[in-house]
Amino acid sequence: MDSKFLKVDLFGIPWMTLNIPALFTTTVAMVIVFLVAFFMSRKIQMYPTGAQNALEYLVQFIKNIISSTMDWKQGQHFVMLGITIILYVFVANMMGVPFELATEEHYVWWNSPTSNPVLTISLALFVVVLTHIYGWKLRGPKEYGKDYFRPAPFMAPFKIIEDFSNTLTLGMRLYANIFAKEMIMVMLVGLGAFASVFWTFGAFFPLVIFQAFSVFIGSLQAFIFAMLTMVYMAHKVSEDH
Repeated sequence: MDSKFLKVDLFGIPWMTLNIPALFTTTVAMVIVFLVAFFMSRKIQMYPTGAQNALEYLVQFIKNIISSTMDWKQGQHFVMLGITIILYVFVANMMGVPFELATEEHYVWWNSPTSNPVLTISLALFVVVLTHIYGWKLRGPKEYGKDYFRPAPFMAPFKIIEDFSNTLTLGMRLYANIFAKEMIMVMLVGLGAFASVFWTFGAFFPLVIFQAFSVFIGSLQAFIFAMLTMVYMAHKVSEDH
């Protein structure tokens, strides 16, 4: 189903469509991440308390992820990247947990933006492109280029294919998990609509339980996305990969 209120053709080109709800929720997720990071770091103290404690724990958590994948000499450049990715993916995953909005025609206006494959593949592509940029920058073009021909020259085509497969799997893993989570929530709500007087037993309690499980799924997927980002980065910037 299509609707002019949901999608707009850019420059009048039919295949260049702009998904308005997806653009809106993606922007809201960015604003939330900015505001959270801003207010958590607004008052930095020598002896942290409250929000600053949480922020420092997150920073240390990202440092541990980086240290487990590469030498800190290279890894120190990616702390802010890791924090940004894990915060954004987590917030985006959580946006569809408390509620979703849809019209009677089942057009969705509010859900997790990461349930849209365009966003998740775009994030994955952004990550893979960054790995090439930093690999080139930190190791130099000559040494970086040699990696495609190690341990043997015939490996070059396979390593190029690996870049494409990394992009696809990184993006589709996130999309599939969040999309499946939201589809189950929609089905539970639909069950409640048909259950009428048995709503409480037929769907309400399962929905509450699954929402709690959705928080776990969203958190786990944010961690996996951040971890794989650093793994892919390590393959490009480290001498021993």
